[in-house]
Amino acid sequence: MVRKPLKRILLVDDDADIQTVTSMALGSFGGYTVHVCGSAREAIDSAASFGPDLILLDVMMPGMDGLDTLKALRQIPATATTPVILLTARVQPADVAIYNELDSLAVIRKPFEPTALVETIHEIWTRYGDQAD
Repeated sequence: MVRKPLKRILLVDDDADIQTVTSMALGSFGGYTVHVCGSAREAIDSAASFGPDLILLDVMMPGMDGLDTLKALRQIPATATTPVILLTARVQPADVAIYNELDSLAVIRKPFEPTALVETIHEIWTRYGDQAD
């Protein structure tokens, strides 16, 4: 299988500061096209038309949390198999076990260094591609 290059990232996070610094880091340092959504509803409504290669999804959001958002995105044909990396401060073993059951590629612990995020995502994407080959 040929690895799809990572170009388009859908960032779903309700925190405006995280949206700003993360999208700037991903765009400036990673060269990625980033579409930012501040809520689950916005992500669900725009994911198919944006066509992300990867979804970065905050776990703790008001209203519909990230886990329910992920389940909803899996029901949309265009994002049913799109790789997802979860962003969260909740990284206890029991929490991570739940995240793994939802077939996420990885969990990135908040807070994170935005510039290091680009390298972390690249490493995760490379491992994912190697597993898909």
